[in-house]
Amino acid sequence: MIQTDYDPEIVAEHAAELAQKGLTFMGVDVFEPTNLWMLLIRFAFNLLICWFIIQRFYYQKSRRKDYYFTFILFSVTIFLLLFLLQNIPMQIGFALGLFAIFGMIRYRTETVQIREMTYLFVIIGISVINGLAMDVPLVTIVVANLLFVLIIWVLESNKILKHTSNKIVLYEKIALIKPDKKVELMADLKERTGLEILKVEVGHVDFLRDVAFLKVYYKGDSDEINTIDNITRFS
Repeated sequence: MIQTDYDPEIVAEHAAELAQKGLTFMGVDVFEPTNLWMLLIRFAFNLLICWFIIQRFYYQKSRRKDYYFTFILFSVTIFLLLFLLQNIPMQIGFALGLFAIFGMIRYRTETVQIREMTYLFVIIGISVINGLAMDVPLVTIVVANLLFVLIIWVLESNKILKHTSNKIVLYEKIALIKPDKKVELMADLKERTGLEILKVEVGHVDFLRDVAFLKVYYKGDSDEINTIDNITRFS
């Protein structure tokens, strides 16, 4: 009969040590519950904040599904990238460079408008904060995100800035573009367009074709952004 001597305390210590280290494969942790839960909670919170900003403030006015798609995927990509790389030593210059690359990206097929670039920058900033601020108290992170939401709500609600739309008009009555004909010019534009004209700026004047480019500012019927107003070239 074989007898084995073992110390229960030593066995318990080894078991506790293995439980603390977790399951590993080739020196890499396979499962670490604390880190996983932190990832899921922060990811859900970041996605919720970004989705609310895009859905509530951006999409209600622009109705651009392409940018909706872009903003959401930017948020997910940047958050996961920074969260998973947070344990890798990085210089502050690298982090700022990464932020600048994403922030200044432009598409070759279409020029990104100022409003879209601003929202892209906001989405990137929120995702960077939520992905990197691991040593910051959760209450501070929540307050920082809510401040983003509050400021955007104030700016988009027309409580401070009144929404004004504008169009580029190719105008043929160049006799009315003179400064002393301003009242007649605005009256003619109002009659022909049916818009409440607020201001008119005279741009390029083509005397060979007797036409001029006018930038017409008017009060829109709704807060929605008319993206075709940005067209400045005529065939």
